Amino acid sequence: MGCRLNAAEIEGLARAVSGAGHEVVWDPAEADAIVLNSCAVTARAVHKSRQRLRALHRANPGADLAVTGCWATAAPDLVSGVEGVRWALPNEEKAMTVAQVLSSVHGDSALPELRGMAPWAPGRWGHTRAFLGVQDGCDHTCTYCVTRILRGPGRSLPFADALTAAKDRAASGAQELVLTGVSLGAYGRDLGLEDGLARLVTAILAETDLPRLRLSSIEPWDISPTLLALWQDPRLCRQLHIPLQSGSDAVLRRMGRQITVGEYRRLVVDARAVSPDIAITTDILVGFPGETAEAFAETVRFIGDVGFARLHVFPYSERPGTAAVRLPDRVPAAERRARGREVRALGEALGAAYRARFVGQILPVLWEPQTLAGEWVGLTDTYLEVRTRDARALYNTITPTRICDGEGGALTGEVVLG
Repeated sequence: MGCRLNAAEIEGLARAVSGAGHEVVWDPAEADAIVLNSCAVTARAVHKSRQRLRALHRANPGADLAVTGCWATAAPDLVSGVEGVRWALPNEEKAMTVAQVLSSVHGDSALPELRGMAPWAPGRWGHTRAFLGVQDGCDHTCTYCVTRILRGPGRSLPFADALTAAKDRAASGAQELVLTGVSLGAYGRDLGLEDGLARLVTAILAETDLPRLRLSSIEPWDISPTLLALWQDPRLCRQLHIPLQSGSDAVLRRMGRQITVGEYRRLVVDARAVSPDIAITTDILVGFPGETAEAFAETVRFIGDVGFARLHVFPYSERPGTAAVRLPDRVPAAERRARGREVRALGEALGAAYRARFVGQILPVLWEPQTLAGEWVGLTDTYLEVRTRDARALYNTITPTRICDGEGGALTGEVVLG
């Protein structure tokens, strides 16, 4: 559930289970044990994690359920009380998840000795694209954010280990590698590396033949000119997710964000100067305490001015332990939801406009598995979903595709291979 780092972690757990001689199955009804990597970034995320957990138990009442991740860290007693849950493992015990589960499967009181991870392979662990977590935790003090509390301080995968893992994914057939972390832009800071993420990206591009490298969310204050310049390399996917949260400087100050609206605008201009068609995507948090109608209007205007390619919109929800729960001037819940709907509608219009600029162009598309309806679904490097029908085996290939119009946020395409 939740972020791309959670996806990278669950992939690692699956590889460890397989490396210990067990089978990962896709149907919950076939499982002896089920592991859920949960999310708690918002109240909605907790609700969805709880729903998924109950659905898994209904699908297989006899399976032992292990829950790890941020929800298990925030509310271990509540998680343990859900029917079917045998283990609630907080983030600091996540590395022990596989050993705990396998000790139960084997009926041993001692934790089993794990034999390492099974090799990465495209699609074997649920994703065609390879997700690599190179950073965890956060040292920033945004007043609304519970993730930094639940994940702990920032820490990075050693540079040599990160580069080795990237080389492994490339050698194993990955067409796209996604680097992820809670605070990805801070990669290497705890290791004493200056501009660590730029150094890692440079090394991966230089020392692997990966066709695509994609970066997940990066805070605006962590994007250096050196990092931005790397988007001149066509192998670095033309997508940059920069969390904004609000288009009002007053609200940004209350949020504890280390950026102003003007600084954010200049960053977007600089990014587009390097890569004109880059997809600038962002997070927007509406209804934060003290967000007046005027401040919300400023956010709406700023979003429209920037012309984002995609928005992730979240009505503010109080997260226990954060500084924001003590702030005055609460926005009523109904108004938060209304503002969320308005910004989502704006985001849909902006997304449609961004997609329209590519209609008629030929873009490289990386294809995921074919759907039951016989469609291939893939992604451009600008993170646009494309669908096509083709008799050829397209899975895990990048093909030149003529982009056609589409509906519901997805484009259609025609593969133009000779």
